[in-house]
Amino acid sequence: MTETGAKSLRVDLITREYPPEVYGGAGVHLEYLARDLRPLSDVRVHCFGAPRTEPGVTAYPEPAELAGANAALRTMGVDLAIAAGCEGTDIVHSHTWYANFAGHTAKLLHGVPHVVTTHSLEPLRPWKAEQLGGGYALSSFCERVAIENADAIIAVSGGMRRDVLTAYPTVNPDKVQVVYNGIDTSQYTPDTGTDVIERLGIDLNRPSVVFVGRITRQKGLPYLMRACHDLPPETQIVLLAGAPDTPEIAAEVEGLASRLRGARDPQGVIWVQEMLPKHEVVQVLTHATVFVCPSIYEPMGIVNLEAMACETAVVATATGGIPEVVADGETGLLVPIEQVSDGTGTPVDPDKFVADLAAAMTTLIQDPQRAGVMGKAGRRRAVEKFSWSRIAEDTLAVYRSVL
Repeated sequence: MTETGAKSLRVDLITREYPPEVYGGAGVHLEYLARDLRPLSDVRVHCFGAPRTEPGVTAYPEPAELAGANAALRTMGVDLAIAAGCEGTDIVHSHTWYANFAGHTAKLLHGVPHVVTTHSLEPLRPWKAEQLGGGYALSSFCERVAIENADAIIAVSGGMRRDVLTAYPTVNPDKVQVVYNGIDTSQYTPDTGTDVIERLGIDLNRPSVVFVGRITRQKGLPYLMRACHDLPPETQIVLLAGAPDTPEIAAEVEGLASRLRGARDPQGVIWVQEMLPKHEVVQVLTHATVFVCPSIYEPMGIVNLEAMACETAVVATATGGIPEVVADGETGLLVPIEQVSDGTGTPVDPDKFVADLAAAMTTLIQDPQRAGVMGKAGRRRAVEKFSWSRIAEDTLAVYRSVL
């Protein structure tokens, strides 16, 4: 295919998540990537779920014939419909295994290049077998076939690039390029209002540790909840945590929360299980003393950027792409972790990881001035290094490299 001019290039972005149905980092990524690619190319978005009213966005429901089937099989049914809907495109760009099968099928059907962005990798999430049962073999198949046959692979961090080449050793390293996730620092900016804080019952006279994320194995929430037992007694623990992957992890977290409340001031543990609107999360982040990301698997960790943009110091696990985002000692503190080599990310010494996590949080809770300085540095780093306009231009350069 001859190179197409930037203005006439049609790009079809394929994703499970797209506003307003966003529950994870990939959905956030697509929202802003699509927005900043539109001035540069003709962007079409294909997503799952209910119909969208946004021009150029088409949503696809699950096939009625697969109602009640395994979740991964239902996903593949949606992917086939999306592949048909990509007719006329110049290039397809899929995100996560949920969309990879659609991208690969569209590549074959329409004879166009397929770019894959890796936000996570199935071989490094073996606990997904809990959630998907036999569907984990299907999700792994969808991802492997797409990645091994992609024309280009975008890794969201250098750590993710290494993971891709380790998990899929037949991939040509020259095909894997790093384009970071980004942050909209006009939306994620400090909000000094207190209406949300007051409604949630957060006491501004107490230091607070805030977690934001889904209840899933990779986010490491159980380790955090154990670590919170060792925080200074005046600390308020705020968990914006919902959408559990499985009933088993939901029950585990509920039990840990109950024990945490029993061991501390019950008013000092606030657990919000519904997904709050973005502007409300921004206010909670702004007023936090420390944002904590205890993930045991995190290709980049866009939530750390969100906290940094709100001028909040970060305590995060030194795993995956997180060290490329959080500057240790400058914008926060990184917690070392030695992990077993079975792909689960499980700490070799869980007690040590929990203790180190508690110690890092305590360090900043007891030195709010240092935490404030780190928060200011975090926003500067977010603005300078992770703008979406830059990421859109870098992504377009990847497209041009395969046309």
